[in-house]
Amino acid sequence: MTGSRNAWLAHLVLLLGVIIFAFPIYVAVIGSTHSSSTIARGDMPLVPGAQAIENYAQALQSGQGSRVRATPALIMMRNSLVMALVIVVGKIFISLLSAYAVVFFEFPFRMTIFWMIFITLMLPVEVRIIPTYSVVARFGMIDTFAGLTIPLIASATATLLFRQFFMTIPDELVDAAQMDGAGPLRFFWSILLPLSRTNIAALFVILFIYGWNQYLWPLLITTSRGRETIVIGIVKMIGTGDAHTDWNLIMATAVLALLPPVIVVLLMQRWFVKGLVDVEK
Repeated sequence: MTGSRNAWLAHLVLLLGVIIFAFPIYVAVIGSTHSSSTIARGDMPLVPGAQAIENYAQALQSGQGSRVRATPALIMMRNSLVMALVIVVGKIFISLLSAYAVVFFEFPFRMTIFWMIFITLMLPVEVRIIPTYSVVARFGMIDTFAGLTIPLIASATATLLFRQFFMTIPDELVDAAQMDGAGPLRFFWSILLPLSRTNIAALFVILFIYGWNQYLWPLLITTSRGRETIVIGIVKMIGTGDAHTDWNLIMATAVLALLPPVIVVLLMQRWFVKGLVDVEK
């Protein structure tokens, strides 16, 4: 009886937490279906309105409201998608190769190089923002996709995670691959990559959300509306007060911005959980 009561209490607390966190999202979804005047008056009902199609079409195609002049959400989502995917692929590719080199190759100052990579965990983008911006500006990459993505590709965290996994590979497997005549590239491509697929899937989800939600770096690098990401666009859509803001378009754009990360998490949920908790890959 006590165990059953504790289980119900735990589920009740979890349900309460879900309601608290989900309610603002629900309000944004409902607000995106009403007119800006309904929201501005403060009497928006908690049921869907009749302007959902109009609001979402307006946000996607033009981004223009009665008081807002923004970049179409379709363009901003494209920019965010390109930025997130390039960051994900670049981080995973570089981290795989660097972890592979550190674990399976003997070369001078191997551990020194690894610890130099590891120390960069203490240097987030906000700390190195000025020198990074200076380098990007000198290479002429301001307001380009290269400037948006290349400075964010290197990842000490992913390198550390792959290194820890590669260290669990049995020596017998490495010796067997060598006896079968597998070279370094064949061993990496045919053995390590298939074994690392769950780790790659877990990192893909984490890094995609990381790239999609970037704010400070795109704010500095982008100077034209054609390069704005969805996060930057939403911030710029918000005026100095309620009288200067089309909240229905902002909420529609915010809901659209939620969709790609949610889709990625839902599609890769099984692989994501397995990559984080399963010991046998």
